[in-house]
Amino acid sequence: MKPDTRNSLLVAAASAVGLLAATLYANRRGSYSLAGRVVLITGGSRGLGLILARQAVADGAKVAICARDAEELERARQELAQDGAQVLALPCDLTAAADVKALVEQVQQQLGFIDVLINNAGIITAGPLDNIELRDYQDSMDTHFWAPLHAMQAVLPAMRRRGEGRIVNIASVGGKVAVPHLAPYCASKFALVGLSESYRAELLQYGVQVTTVCPGLMRTGSPRNAIVKGQHEKEYAWFSIADSLPAISMDADRAGREIWNACRRGDAEVILGLPAKLLAAFHGLLPGTTADLLSWANRVLPGPAERHLGNERRFGRESESALTRSPLTTLTREAEAENNER
Repeated sequence: MKPDTRNSLLVAAASAVGLLAATLYANRRGSYSLAGRVVLITGGSRGLGLILARQAVADGAKVAICARDAEELERARQELAQDGAQVLALPCDLTAAADVKALVEQVQQQLGFIDVLINNAGIITAGPLDNIELRDYQDSMDTHFWAPLHAMQAVLPAMRRRGEGRIVNIASVGGKVAVPHLAPYCASKFALVGLSESYRAELLQYGVQVTTVCPGLMRTGSPRNAIVKGQHEKEYAWFSIADSLPAISMDADRAGREIWNACRRGDAEVILGLPAKLLAAFHGLLPGTTADLLSWANRVLPGPAERHLGNERRFGRESESALTRSPLTTLTREAEAENNER
C-alpha cells in the first residue's frame, strides 16, 4: 500500500473514531441547549446553586437566582454578570407561596418564560435525636418540601401551556437512605423525592421533564452554614471532615456538570458520587441490613448533650475546633471561599 493511501486511511479512521466519540459524548450530555433559555435557581447565591448558575451562564442561559440574603445575592450577581451575562438576583422567602408566585412573575416579566427551574435551596440540621426539636423538622420540611412545591406550582401553568419545560429537584442520597444524626434533613428529602417522582409521572404527557437529583457529599463549602445541635464542636467536626475527604465526597463542579447533563437528557433520576450510588443500591437490596449497619455507625457519633445546651442551634462557623481548622478540612475551606459561603 502506498504511503499516501495509508495516511489517507489513517486520517479517515481517526476522523471516524473522532466523530463516533463526539456523537457518544453529545448523546451523554444531552441535546437540550441552555443557550437563550431562562433558568431560575433557588438558593443560587452560594454553594451548589451558585456553581449551577455559573455553568448555566457559561452555556448562554439567562439566569435568575434567589435566596433570603440580599447582600449575598448581590455578590453572586456581580460575579455571574461580570462578562455581560443577563442575570437577575431577587431576595425571596421560598417558604411563602405568595412570595414565590411573585418571584416567578417578576422573572417572567424581566427575562421571559421560565424554561428550567432548579429547586436547590436547602438547609442542614445535624445532631442526635435527643436534641432535635419539632421546629427543626418544620424548618426542613418548609425548605425541602413546601418551597419546591410552591415553585413548581408557580412555573407549571406556563410550562404546560407551552408544552415544554424542565424541573430539577435537588434532593439527596439522604432522601433514599436515612443517615444517623440527620433526621430532619433525611425526612424532608424523602418527602421531596416522593414529590418529585410523582410530578414526573404526571407531567411527562405535557412535555415537562422532572429530574430528581440525589447527591452524596459534595465539596461546596456549605458545612459552615449548617445548623448543629448536641455536642456542637464534635458534631461539626465529624460533619465537616466527612464533607472534605476526597474518598467519600465529590468535587462540586463535577457534580454541577452531571446535574446539567441529567437535565439536558431529561433523566428521571441521577445519584451523584460512587459512595452514594453504592449506599443506595445496597439499601435497595438489603434495607434491613443497611439500617442495622447504620445503627452501628451511629454509635461512634457524638452522643446527646444536656437539653439546655444541646438544643441550642449554632451554625457550623460558630462551632469551630482544632479539628475543623486542620488539614483534614482543607478542601472544604477552599470551597467556602470559592463558592460565596463565607
